[in-house]
Amino acid sequence: MMDWTDRHCRYFLRLIARNARLYTEMVTAPAVVHGDVAYHLDFDRAEHPLALQLGGSDPAQLAYAAKLGERWGYDEINLNCGCPSERVQTGSFGACLMAEPRLVATCVTAMRDAVNLPVTVKHRIGLGTSDDYGFVRDFVGAVAGAGCDVFIVHARNAVLKGLSPKENREIPPLRHEVVLRLKHDFPDLVFVLNGGITDFGVIDDALRHLDGVMLGRIAYHDPYFLAHVDWKLFGDKAPARSRAEVVHALLPYVTRQMERGVPLRAMVRHILGLYHGQSGGRRFRQILSDARRLRDAGPEILLEALATVEPVEVPS
Repeated sequence: MMDWTDRHCRYFLRLIARNARLYTEMVTAPAVVHGDVAYHLDFDRAEHPLALQLGGSDPAQLAYAAKLGERWGYDEINLNCGCPSERVQTGSFGACLMAEPRLVATCVTAMRDAVNLPVTVKHRIGLGTSDDYGFVRDFVGAVAGAGCDVFIVHARNAVLKGLSPKENREIPPLRHEVVLRLKHDFPDLVFVLNGGITDFGVIDDALRHLDGVMLGRIAYHDPYFLAHVDWKLFGDKAPARSRAEVVHALLPYVTRQMERGVPLRAMVRHILGLYHGQSGGRRFRQILSDARRLRDAGPEILLEALATVEPVEVPS
């Protein structure tokens, strides 16, 4: 999720969910090839398992960016063929690539030849208003022919003209049944369902037929939802951190990052939803979104916010 799942967000989410695979926001291959590699690729080792999501359509650039991702220590390289943003389209990235399955297959081949990591693809189920199943079936078939065996499918069409990215997450109807049909037609491939997943009932139903699920907005806006993932989906019996324990565990990271010059706001913006739906949650958000106070505050403001929802301090 561009501009959302940066390294600070991912570190925070890892404090809640020990086993879920995390994905970077989409990083364009040209930015990695021609820009500050460390700026785009650095992460904390605590974030593992972690996938690098790349955007691009030039096989050589994508191969080079994937190689850098492998060198940096990522566990997976994912090619984004699902983002409908106009600024992405102008660079021939994202969902518009679904109209060019042979090019995507060439890109996948180039990346697979460059690295020893899994190369996966994230995509939509169609473009525009067409509900032609053959379109996405043929896309998957062509890309699978290049050796990709993991497909993360956002079960909506991407409307490239006339809808904003936000509208593209809400207006095109969800059609989870299309992903089930893909699994039926390609039983040896791995299909991960994405889009509109907001409760464990949907997750449990999906996992009866598919190989995995990817969470997006709910993991950001209600991050403590992930606290149930380890035991429900991974069989991890170790107790999850409480919300207060998450805040205390985050403090040393925030301190280190601020010493390196990272603005406090760049980190705490990601934790505003930690007390979503909880008594005092509004005041928690207000304190940590007050730009004037954050400008001069230190990590201790997290404890101040915590005190509004957890009057009894949890030992660090």
